Amino acid sequence: MTDTKSIVSEANTSALHPSGAKDDSSKGPESIYTVPMLKLIKDAQQQHGLRHGDYQRYRTYCSSRLHRLRKVLHLPQGDRKGFKKREVNLDNLKDEKFLYLPLIQAERAWGYAMQLKQESNTEPRKKFHLVARLRKAVSHSIHLEYICQSPLCDARTKLEAQAYSAWMQGTLFFELQEWKQASEKLVLSQTIYEKLASALNEDEQILYKQRVEEINPNLRYCAYNIGDSSAQQDLLNMRSKGGKSELDALIAQTREKQAASLLEVTWRGRTVPVRLEKIRVFLLAYQGLDSSIGKDNDLDAKLSAYETILLDCKEAIQSLKEDLAAVAKTKVDNQPAQLGSQQYLLSYLTFLRATLTIDRNLVMVDVFKKNFAAYQSGESKKVAKPQEGVKLYEAMVQLSGELQQLQGLESDKKFQSDLELLAKVFKAFRCYYMALTCQGNRQWAEALALYQRAETYINQAEGKKLGDSEFTKYALVGQDLAHLRSLVNSGKCAAHAQNILGVEDINAAMSGLSVRSKKSLSLRLDEFVEDASLTTNAPNVIKLPPTMAPVPCKPLFFDLALNHISFPSLTESMENKKSTGAGITGFVKGLWGWGGKK
Repeated sequence: MTDTKSIVSEANTSALHPSGAKDDSSKGPESIYTVPMLKLIKDAQQQHGLRHGDYQRYRTYCSSRLHRLRKVLHLPQGDRKGFKKREVNLDNLKDEKFLYLPLIQAERAWGYAMQLKQESNTEPRKKFHLVARLRKAVSHSIHLEYICQSPLCDARTKLEAQAYSAWMQGTLFFELQEWKQASEKLVLSQTIYEKLASALNEDEQILYKQRVEEINPNLRYCAYNIGDSSAQQDLLNMRSKGGKSELDALIAQTREKQAASLLEVTWRGRTVPVRLEKIRVFLLAYQGLDSSIGKDNDLDAKLSAYETILLDCKEAIQSLKEDLAAVAKTKVDNQPAQLGSQQYLLSYLTFLRATLTIDRNLVMVDVFKKNFAAYQSGESKKVAKPQEGVKLYEAMVQLSGELQQLQGLESDKKFQSDLELLAKVFKAFRCYYMALTCQGNRQWAEALALYQRAETYINQAEGKKLGDSEFTKYALVGQDLAHLRSLVNSGKCAAHAQNILGVEDINAAMSGLSVRSKKSLSLRLDEFVEDASLTTNAPNVIKLPPTMAPVPCKPLFFDLALNHISFPSLTESMENKKSTGAGITGFVKGLWGWGGKK
């Protein structure tokens, strides 16, 4: 392979002495050319395939653009007789569009190299063609830098060409793993773009700042390979903020160097070997997850980091399942013991995936609670419904149940009891948000029952602690039970009252009540009406002075002598009446009036 430094020096020599170039410094420039190169190439890339990563479409566009430009500028390469190379030099630089030719030629070669880089994942032989196209792009970019040193170009164009050329050379050195030279060129390019961003207006600054951020990962990776051990953590932090991106390839290369030392893993007192490379890389990423997430307070960044590590975990589990299936087909006699250890490793990876999913859901719960509180208080118009909380906690309850069924851990009482306690905590929160959902649907009886069920789970879980060290990170979830209890009590009282009243909309019913009379509060204690005067400085509690009311008058005389009078006996009068009776005849005469005195 030809030495890279000689390639770059040859490109510089060819650029400094182009064919037909003449030094005509005595003739002053007629006009000044300004070419915003970064803006031109970024717009072209976004409009012609690179928004979707289609480098072949972008390369085809560059070829068509070059053909059109040469036709417009009357600078064809050859005639009917054959090909004759014609490049832009200081003599034929009559228009700023001539500067587009080497720029688009470099972009075409670079686009072809990036297309080959995508294809080299399955066809390693294309790696050599990739390097050749990058060298061609470097040659065109150096030639562009030389032409832009003409007095016809302004300072911005010269700086843009210098930064573009340094970036292209750094990309070539990076691909060849010549880390020191790549770092020097990329730093030069980044510095120039930073200076340009500070000198331009706000609308143009965004593009140049993005370019600076794009160069950062490659610089940190170069620093790591040169010997800076702190660069690896910087790469992980960049990835956690950006999610799945081109950093994955760089981080994978970093972890592959460390994965060779990770030959076994110990979980719950049992050590199993780790044979597959994907599993080793994932376990290394999992070890550095806490340090990268703990420093970041941005919830969106945490969610992105969890999504990334979960994808890696899924790939590791899939590779292990395929390996187990392949081993099962062979049915070799000495495989059962090793198969058991790998099955235990599968249980461990399944446990990590479940706990990572629970951790991600807890972060999503924090986001939901903030949005829900803001929506209820009216601070935010973004709708947040309690059904979202039900879904999140339902998923965590299911994950807890799956963990209880892991192979090899059925008899681990401590593990099972912690999972059962964690499931009760999640069920308490799930019942609470289900009750809120029922309240929103005017289902008061169902809401009351769910509040009571949530209170039951709280009573069962409150005061207990997670004993296993692997579940101690969920202790904060258990500490929220006291606050949840207060919410459940208030919600239970409201649901009970609404259920007794039988009123669908209690606010509308209360607003319809009004004071129909001017009775004071003391005269209507058994009657509820909404009286606004009770909260004023002059409440209508009792009327002062009280009104006059009729009462029964007292007797004028009291007969006190009656208690001291003795009445005569009437016994003799009663005996005389008995002796004068005439029997039956007298009775009949008295009845019909016979024998009476006239």
